[in-house]
Amino acid sequence: MTVTSGEVYAMSPAQSEQPVHPPIRPQRTVEELLAAKGAKPITSLDDLTADTFASDEELEEFVAFVHSERRRDVA
Repeated sequence: MTVTSGEVYAMSPAQSEQPVHPPIRPQRTVEELLAAKGAKPITSLDDLTADTFASDEELEEFVAFVHSERRRDVA
């Protein structure tokens, strides 16, 4: 291995100039990350609702499936 300007390189014929670890990214604050994503604060529980299932029956089928999958390998 060779260390050049803070980066570590593996010495092999095929990858003689490839860094072993990716370069360090600049640190960003939580506020900067949220601003970059355009995230907004949750103001109500209604902000978290989603119409994932078309009916209560479809939801019940999904919950039953999840329960059966969790128990499948327990026996």
